[in-house]
Amino acid sequence: MKKLIKLFSILSLLAFYNIDAQQIVKKDTLAGTELTMTMDSKVNGALENLEDKCSKPTTIISSRDGDEEYASSRPTKVYVPSRELTNAEICRKNPRILGYKIQITTVKSNEEANEVKSYFRKRFPNLKVETDASLRPNYKILAGSYFTKQSAASDLSKVKEYFKSAIAVQYRIFCAEAK
Repeated sequence: MKKLIKLFSILSLLAFYNIDAQQIVKKDTLAGTELTMTMDSKVNGALENLEDKCSKPTTIISSRDGDEEYASSRPTKVYVPSRELTNAEICRKNPRILGYKIQITTVKSNEEANEVKSYFRKRFPNLKVETDASLRPNYKILAGSYFTKQSAASDLSKVKEYFKSAIAVQYRIFCAEAK
């Protein structure tokens, strides 16, 4: 008898669940593939209502007495330029970017690095020179800041007259200093 009551209660529960639930087919918004779900029709209605509200942009209009009203408006268009951004526009968005520097040479000690830097400054006073100690015990001596390898080419050819091993390397640069 107890087994019969358990069986009856389980069957009635399943029947009640199937009465309220229905299969709903929705389209995926990105890929367009069909998705089949089983849910209550009230839940489906609430979801569709929310989706409609999300797809229509609204603006809030506040009145003098503090009440807020919602008015529908057309979506704003986003203008995407078809041209490449200028260096100034790039710098405004990100002051530090991946560019190029001239690697003059690599030395074994900080004293050698300072000697090379002072020699370089005498020859090229218009180029900023710095030491990169990230490869300790070796030190890189780097000069200039350039947006592209081509913009570094003219200075590189002049530097190669004094430092044969000089090359243009990719490096993080400050936009304000770059050529």
